[in-house]
Amino acid sequence: MSDERIDITAEPGQTDSAGTESHDPDFPEKFLEFMRQGWRDSTLPVGPRPEVPNYAKRRAALSASLAGETLVIPTGPEKVRANDTAYPFRPGSDFAYLTGDHDPDSVLVLRPNGSGHDAVLYMRPRSSRDNDEFFRSRNGELWVGRRHTLVEKSTELGIETAPLEELADALADCAPRRTRVLRGLDPSVDAAVRAYEPRRPEAPAAGREENPAPLGRDRELAALLSEQKLVKDEWEIAQLQEAIDATVRGFEDVARVLPVDRPVTERLIEGVFGLRARHDGNGVGYNSIVGSGEHATILHWIHNNGLTRPGDLLLMDMGVEGRNLYTADVTRVVPVSGTFTPLQRQVYDIVHAAQQAGIDVIRPGVTFKDVHRTCMRVLAEGLADLGLLPVSVDEAMDEKSMVYRRWSLHGFGHMLGIDVHDCANARKEQYRDGSLGEGYVLTVEPGLYFQPEDDLVPEELRGIGVRIEDDVLVTADGAVNLSVGLPRRADEVEAWLDAQRTAGPRLPG
Repeated sequence: MSDERIDITAEPGQTDSAGTESHDPDFPEKFLEFMRQGWRDSTLPVGPRPEVPNYAKRRAALSASLAGETLVIPTGPEKVRANDTAYPFRPGSDFAYLTGDHDPDSVLVLRPNGSGHDAVLYMRPRSSRDNDEFFRSRNGELWVGRRHTLVEKSTELGIETAPLEELADALADCAPRRTRVLRGLDPSVDAAVRAYEPRRPEAPAAGREENPAPLGRDRELAALLSEQKLVKDEWEIAQLQEAIDATVRGFEDVARVLPVDRPVTERLIEGVFGLRARHDGNGVGYNSIVGSGEHATILHWIHNNGLTRPGDLLLMDMGVEGRNLYTADVTRVVPVSGTFTPLQRQVYDIVHAAQQAGIDVIRPGVTFKDVHRTCMRVLAEGLADLGLLPVSVDEAMDEKSMVYRRWSLHGFGHMLGIDVHDCANARKEQYRDGSLGEGYVLTVEPGLYFQPEDDLVPEELRGIGVRIEDDVLVTADGAVNLSVGLPRRADEVEAWLDAQRTAGPRLPG
């Protein structure tokens, strides 16, 4: 990274009207005059993106749900990683869902017009050559690359645009009582529009049940967006399939560099998959989990600083996030030596049977809890076969007991889409306590984990962790496994691993 702009004695964050900062050098006027000359203008060859009608349809659905109210949905700014370096920017999911825009700082404002809403995208347009911003500012074109003009962005996304500098005035006249803001993404937007919550009703009389407290106005906006995202349209399903197909290739890449006879670092595996994710998509949809041996028993193991060892199992929970931000989420467990031991296979088969039972029961109208109970019942039965349950299967499954969860811990899965844990702000009655609908996409990922310190399991089981996860589309007829490109049965996993190793390493292409 260039260090021309760095001055460790400067006060961070101080900017002037040109957009420069306190650590930017004071150039002589002759240099400035020279820099302002001789630049050829150019236009981006943009046209309407094919998915523009999808974004417009989503905005219209949100508009119909909250008629007569101004809606403010920011994407958020870049986030500081350290000092004056930032994390790679990833747009806010709800904002991207409604606009398709991937640039930082932008804000979507929907204003009621009597019959719906007028949508305006406030954005930071291309740096002008009328001042020095294009070569001096941290947002300048010579520092961060060519940004869209207002017209170019409007043409590409099919939405009216306005310069970000006009946003403050646009928000200044937003009445809190008639405005909802998607909060927690952009501090400046949160501060610009005061939150308004109606007074709660009086407490109920003694002996009467209290109705659940209504969602706050801004939280209700977040909930409506999450619930709108539950059903995926054809374009979204295609985006998910593209990300899943790239994920399959990433698992193949990993298998091809996994030695049978010597250790490699978990980070090598993470890196090989990350190369595929970056090449074929936007990146990874979440921190890759690569757990070898006893690390597989830690559900969200992301340190990835261990070593693979022949004889151990290797758990890999990884997903490519596609260019339009829809992400896969797939977990596979492979025997590093190439074949499962009898005990490893027994545990693996229990988890596979639980997953298959859950997939088999999925169809429209089935409740989320029904799928959960189906998967967990098979796990509990398997734990009984292993001689681990201290009570009967029925008692272990009872909500007042659930002792089987000592070795499973998590639920069967979650919704999947533009977020790896999609629709997270949906109301419980629409999600966890609700029923599945056609067009839902969810993961099915039961697991068993025997911690190395667990004295209630035989020594030979300690340190074994197995989770099998696939991405499933709910159709009118049942379920379609979108990640079927990766085998799941133990014998098929062994054959697949051998075939990849025989094929040898490859570069993405």
